[in-house]
Order: sequence, then structure tokens, then C-alpha cells
Amino acid sequence: MEIEYKTNTKITPEQFVNVLKNSSLAERRPIDDAECISSMLKNANLLVSAWVGAQLVGVARSVTDFSYCCYLSDLAVDVEYQKMGIGQGLIETTQKSLGLNCKIILLSAPAAVEYYPHIGFEHHPQAWLLPSSKQVGKKP
Repeated sequence: MEIEYKTNTKITPEQFVNVLKNSSLAERRPIDDAECISSMLKNANLLVSAWVGAQLVGVARSVTDFSYCCYLSDLAVDVEYQKMGIGQGLIETTQKSLGLNCKIILLSAPAAVEYYPHIGFEHHPQAWLLPSSKQVGKKP
């Protein structure tokens, strides 16, 4: 089976949601909010996709300045195609699209915490998250 990686090839919101559902990411993404899903695709400025023929099997969706940092916000591979190196291929293709000094930053899904060190990522304990349900400066 040959995997083809494509950069910035448009995918439909339905294709994106199918990959999210067929991976472990659907439970942490707004798959029932069509407007949000469409906006996520429209406003990402680096989208790498993995295909088997006409079937989308993986996605790496990023927001980046292409020079200093790249936030890899979604890395999803259909469970039928996991453990075949597709996730790593998506990240490698993403990295090739970036400047030489551009670092990749991501938040891991709980099920993938052990995956990232295996392929060369370093843990960064100083990351912080401000949920959309909270306002900056307001304590719980």
C-alpha cells in the first residue's frame, strides 16, 4: 500500500471529521459544529494530508509563521492505518514545509503521550492553556 502525502491540498469538512472520528481525536474536537470545523480548515495555514488512493487516512493541521514556531494543532490517523509510520510521515512533511529554525509545538492527546518522545519530540513542562470558558485575569 502506497501512502501519498500532500501539502495544502483542500479537504472537505466531512473528510476531516471522518478522519477525526476514525482516530482518537473526535472526542476532543467540535465534530458536531460544522461552522467551527470549516473555520479550523480555512484558517490553518499548513495542512498536510495522507492518502491511500482517493481515501484520506491522515491529517496534520497547523498554524505557523514558517520561521520561528509551528503549532501542530491536529495530528490524526485513521486507526486502520496507525502503526504504519503515517503520523511520522505527516510530521516529517510538515517539517519540510517550515524554515530551518522553525520548531513544532503540540499538545498531545492522552493516548499519544508515549508516541512523541519515540519520534524525537522533547517534553516541555512549562506549557499553559487558557480554556475558552475562562477569561484571562479571572481566578476560578
